[in-house]
Amino acid sequence: LPVDYILEENYPTPFNPATTIRYSIPSDTRVTIKVHNLLGQEVVTLVDEFKKIGTYDVRLDLSGYATGMYLYTLYAGGFHQTRKLLYIK
Repeated sequence: LPVDYILEENYPTPFNPATTIRYSIPSDTRVTIKVHNLLGQEVVTLVDEFKKIGTYDVRLDLSGYATGMYLYTLYAGGFHQTRKLLYIK
């Protein structure tokens, strides 16, 4: 079982059109993962629900969106971390 909050790099990177994001949470808590463009505009909410302790994978599909750099952020139990990803068509 995870002992810390972890937000991993997406895989594969760069990607076209879909990628996987793995994250771990050390306790049962509400989890939100949001993707934003570099202007700070929200593109999609990937996760917004209560999760039990564990490690999870979530799939992100950006087909229909512009090529470029995006940011994804994990919010869980007072923790938040942001990573970048590169989408190439």
